[in-house]
Amino acid sequence: MKITILTIFPEFYDSFLNTSIIKRAISKGIVSFEIVNIRDFTLDKYRRIDNPPIGGGAGLIMMCQPIVDCLNHYKKENSHVILTSPRGTTYSQSKALELSKKEHLIIICGHYEGIDERITDYVDEMISIGDFILTGGEIPSLAIADSITRLLKDSISEESLLQESFDSNLLEYPQYTSPYDFEGKKVPDILYSGNHKAIEKWRRKQSLLLTKKYRKDLFDKLTLSKEDKTLLEEENDPSWEQEAVNKGKKFIKD
Repeated sequence: MKITILTIFPEFYDSFLNTSIIKRAISKGIVSFEIVNIRDFTLDKYRRIDNPPIGGGAGLIMMCQPIVDCLNHYKKENSHVILTSPRGTTYSQSKALELSKKEHLIIICGHYEGIDERITDYVDEMISIGDFILTGGEIPSLAIADSITRLLKDSISEESLLQESFDSNLLEYPQYTSPYDFEGKKVPDILYSGNHKAIEKWRRKQSLLLTKKYRKDLFDKLTLSKEDKTLLEEENDPSWEQEAVNKGKKFIKD
């Protein structure tokens, strides 16, 4: 996959491209990035890419010409063009998965008070990352690029992708590592039981409970199985969990 980002702040991406999973994915040839400075395409002798809004108003508006000329230079037949905008569809994991199947993404980062309305005629879709105001589209473009890159084959292990938040509208279950006891806060004994079936059942229950508690909007979209309903209704430390813990106590280590 190729991701081209059109921005007036190309230096904003230096750290992103040289860090962790993104850097490894680039080195493996899984994804490539083009960070393009929109200013390089302005016809203004002072390299301006914005003007005051026609009709009056606060701030500056990004002009059509630099953005459209920049877009036309990099756009190919297989390109899918995204404009980061509060008007866009709210970004989600399902949208990330959809975009990860594209061959070439071009992300246009707006800035200042806004962009000339006519630029929307040159894009395939608009995307918002939430109902809040940012100084520009650079942060949304990072969120989109990051979420897509990690879904590409061999960017991370397939096992890491199997159980993740928002898959099937469920938040991920709690995760722990050593030590067993940290300031009196202990890792649930079930995770030391060695009983993988019981652990899987416990994790399913925790995902259901966390989603119900923190993301009722997602929980309401779930189609609960009979077993799911039983897990939600049962008391703490049910017999199946206690049985697994008792059989596996030898695995618990301080």
